[in-house]
Amino acid sequence: MTRTSSRVRWRILIFLFLATAILYIDRSALGILAPELQVKIGWSEEQYGYINSAFMVAYALCFLLMGRIIDRVGTRKGYALSISIWSLAAAAHALVGSWLGFAAARFGLAIGQSGNFPAAIKAVAEWFPRKERALAVSLFNGGANVGTMMAPLVIPVIVLSSHRWGWGFLWTLPLSALWLIFWLKFYRSPSGHPRVSAAELDLVRAEAEAPVPSPRRVSWGAIISHREAWAIAIGKFVADPIWWFYLFWGAKYLYARYGIDLKGIGLPFFLIYLVSWCLGIGLGWLSSSFLKRGWTVDKARKLGLLACGLLAVPVIMVPHVEKMGLAVGLIALAAGGHCGWSANMFSLISDIFPGEATGSVTGFGGFCGAVGGIIATFSVGKILQNVGIDGYAIPFAVAGCGYLLALLLIQLLVPKIRRVAI
Repeated sequence: MTRTSSRVRWRILIFLFLATAILYIDRSALGILAPELQVKIGWSEEQYGYINSAFMVAYALCFLLMGRIIDRVGTRKGYALSISIWSLAAAAHALVGSWLGFAAARFGLAIGQSGNFPAAIKAVAEWFPRKERALAVSLFNGGANVGTMMAPLVIPVIVLSSHRWGWGFLWTLPLSALWLIFWLKFYRSPSGHPRVSAAELDLVRAEAEAPVPSPRRVSWGAIISHREAWAIAIGKFVADPIWWFYLFWGAKYLYARYGIDLKGIGLPFFLIYLVSWCLGIGLGWLSSSFLKRGWTVDKARKLGLLACGLLAVPVIMVPHVEKMGLAVGLIALAAGGHCGWSANMFSLISDIFPGEATGSVTGFGGFCGAVGGIIATFSVGKILQNVGIDGYAIPFAVAGCGYLLALLLIQLLVPKIRRVAI
């Protein structure tokens, strides 16, 4: 190892960014193609809700399982397993022709994708000091925005040029295979990486929470006995379904309200997720900058979460505006608030819990977020089936108020953020 400072941790962040981008392309494909598939295959709004609920059920259950697996086998093998499963399941969408078939494919997709964030957060905890974590999380979580931007730009072109909707689910499979090959070749823990310098290793060892091998296993009881774990769970339970709503029903809302079809959906979605990506990075940087100025973790993270929640409030007005440009802008602002919220919530996990528990805690939070998503997707499907387009006012109202409600509950549970011992 050389004495000069290497940048291995930032190269690893590129892998996390790319994997998250691929994940969101695969996840967004159905939402982009839903208006066309609904006509061709003939599912109802309620059945579309069931398809998304199947994803959320598997996502909830497997978040707990994958978080534990990643803590057991390590970040390198756990991430490889995750992307292998979800890539095959994404390709399987091209082979089905009924709403039940899509529900089964979404179930498999969720099994694999449930491992992405536990593995990525564990990698950040292993490689990044605390003052860089919120920024690091916001940067790799930007892959969600890039993937969601690329999906409406690329998928319609592929489908319309090939005249086969199945190719909209198949084209990312080679990308996933390439990522997997380079990931297995490059990723190692900090102490075992051949390219890390002494200076970077000292930085990681001094502040990062690289998991230390231990003969004991962290039990669920040891995790959920802490109020901090429930605070993270509440933050995910309330906020995650809001993102699912944008992802699963965003294109359908623009189609129903403004007549935007498969050819025209690219630009509005590109703008929404470009703006939200930039805002998410800025909000992640905000709490990190507070920490660098000497603020406490409690003050820095909670003020960061408050800023994110306030950005989401105006989205309540989306169903009541006439101009599509204004609606897109309000959704983009709220989506940016969500991205910043997620960066701060994920950073809280490694702020509060030791490294050997980060995968499990992330899985627990993701499970609770997915449970909220199950309730939301089922409810939205029912509302739209019975009320029609006017029913969109209800989920948009929840999307505007949810983050501030979650922050209030977090404050009541954890008046002061502190490091816990397990």
